[in-house]
Formats: sequence, structure tokens, C-alpha cells
Amino acid sequence: MRRRLDAFAKRGMPRRYCLHLNHLLHSAFHPLFQMLQRSLFGNTNQVLGSDWRKAHFKFHDPFSDLAFALQVEKGGAQSIQMAVQGSIIKYLLFAREGKDCSLHSLCNLSQREQERALAAVLAGILWAAGAAQKAVVCFVTEDIHGTSTLDCSRDNSIERLQLFEFSEKEATEKFVYDHLQRFQGEGSHGIILFLYSLVLSRTFERLQKDLDSTTTHLLQSQAGGVLCRQAVLNMILTGRASPNVFNGYEEGRSEGALHGVLTRSDVGYLQWSKDTSEGDQLSQVGSRLKTPAFPIWLCNINGNYSILFCTNRQLLSDWKMERVFDLHFYSGQPSQQKPVHLTIDTHSHQWEGGHHEDKRGSGRRFSSLESLIRTKWREATINWNGTIPFF
Repeated sequence: MRRRLDAFAKRGMPRRYCLHLNHLLHSAFHPLFQMLQRSLFGNTNQVLGSDWRKAHFKFHDPFSDLAFALQVEKGGAQSIQMAVQGSIIKYLLFAREGKDCSLHSLCNLSQREQERALAAVLAGILWAAGAAQKAVVCFVTEDIHGTSTLDCSRDNSIERLQLFEFSEKEATEKFVYDHLQRFQGEGSHGIILFLYSLVLSRTFERLQKDLDSTTTHLLQSQAGGVLCRQAVLNMILTGRASPNVFNGYEEGRSEGALHGVLTRSDVGYLQWSKDTSEGDQLSQVGSRLKTPAFPIWLCNINGNYSILFCTNRQLLSDWKMERVFDLHFYSGQPSQQKPVHLTIDTHSHQWEGGHHEDKRGSGRRFSSLESLIRTKWREATINWNGTIPFF
């Protein structure tokens, strides 16, 4: 082990980080690997597809209208990227010293500022998942040809996976920043490695306590792909892998209580689906997600993930601010060139529950995004400010 630590130090890793290297996980460590697989899939046979293996964290161009935004593609990893996106916006708007809370500050980013934000956010999410006690960062070692490989094809084994454990948040952030290409680079499997890091930071013991009888593992197969269950998103948003979106606990139909969200989140969550019944209480988002500490929401609209945010931090703490206010929307769709500017009016009373067409007689049907916004502001009217409504 000492030779391995010295080798990492020679590669430029600060020695204090080498001292945090507790484990080297190879395919021979079957029990730990199998526990990871069961936490994700409920079995040891399933694999993540090509959409997951290609997915990594990549920003749009610096100093552009979407400089703050991650590029995402369709697939199961999209939900993780968008959940992280919400925390990136929170960091850029409200955590940086000497920066104003404006859309301009989000767009006026250099590549270094993008990387600083991503490192801080990834480390912060892992630290929260580790109950502010530890964080685990997963990397894949380089093979003899100098390339990183994550082999998911042979017996679903993972080879040359390394775990770096930290007991300080600041050390975690610096380590992630120094090795950010492990999450950003083409072919890095960055989203998969972040997911592994998230699960191992949370620990298998805590995960077992977080989940309930309805959700025994974190991923699910659907339509030929692998999607994240709500527990993964809640773990990113709150640090705890709560399987449901309501507050607290609810009595389930089967044995045991159903586990909802126990703390108010920094970044919120809203969802709307054309197939969801308003009478389904368990699917209704509770106030701990619906009214977060910061005016930023991860949105699930018919299974597609996007972000709504406001640059005014007082929006959710001063009721007068909620009469007329602006929101910005990032869909993650490749066709979007800049954030959509929406003006929300909660006192015009042009919207009435049960109506699906514009009261002014235009015959325009409300978009799914408008319906989602009204799950938070029930009687709001939405002005798209010249953008053709979509979603």
C-alpha cells in the first residue's frame, strides 16, 4: 500500500490527499461490488447502457448565454445532470463572494469559474450525502496504455475502481477540482463515477434506512433504458435518499411507513405529468421540496428534467415578492440557445382550476410547463415574453 501511496504522490497528488486513500477496489472485492450493484439495481446482473457510459459533466461555452448550463442528452443520466445543474445555479448566484445575483453574472463565466463551480457543487453534494462526516470520490485508474476504462460488459464487473475517502469538505472540494477531468472528460464515465461516489458517500447502511418497502434500490429499467428513481434525485437535493416527494412519513398499503422528505431542501423540486391524478396524495410534492431555501427548482415534466430559477433570493421569504416576479427556464434541450424569461403574475386571476384553455378566448392550450408552475402558484398567469410556449 505504501508503494501505491508514493506512486500517487509522484503523479502530483498532494500527500495529504494520499493519506486519505483508504481503499483500492478491484473486481476481486466481490462483496463490496455486489453491495453497490444491489443498491443500484437490486441484483448483480444488470448493466448501464451506452447513454450512461457516454454521459459526463460538460458546460456550454464560457461567456455565452448558457455559460452556467450543463449540456445534457437524452437518457437516464439526464436527471442527475439536471439535479446537479440546480446546485450549480445556486452556487453561482448565491454563494460566490463579490458577484451580483443576476442573469448576467451567470452568463459572464470563464472556463475556470465553470470548473470551480462544478468542483464545489460535486463535493458539496457528496459531503451532504455523507451526513457532513465524510465523502467518498470514485475514480477509474489508467491502464498500461494510459487510458481510463470502466468495464461493465464482463459479468457486470468493475475493474480498477479506486475509492478516496475524505473527512473534510474543503479537502474533498480541492481534490475534485484538481482531478475534475475524471468527471468532465470525454469517455470519463463521469456521471457513473459521480453516482458511485454518491452511493458510497451515503453508505449502504444509511441507504437501507432511507429507503422503504416501495423502493429497495435506486435505478429502474424502463423502455429499454435505465432511469433514476426519485431516491437518487432526493439524495442530490437533500443528502438523504428519500423515495418519495411528500413531507415526513405516510402509512403505506403494505408493511411499514413510506419515507418522504425530512428536511427543507436548498434546491427545490416540482413535478407535473399529464397522467398523474390530482387525487393521488402520495405523488403530491410537499412543502419541503416545493418551497426550498433558494428559488431554484428541478422540474420533472412528463419524465423530462429541466430547471426553473429566480435571481431574487427574497422570492420565497417575502410574500410581497410573489405577486409579480420573473423566472428563468432551462430545458436542457439542444435547441435552446438562452434561458427562457417568464413573468409570473399570481394576482391577475385569469387562471381558474379545471380550465385548459386561455380564458381570453384565444383557444391556446396551456403548456405542460405552465401546468407545472401552477402546482406551486395555483392561479398564476405566465407571460412568455415573446417566446413561443413549449414543453
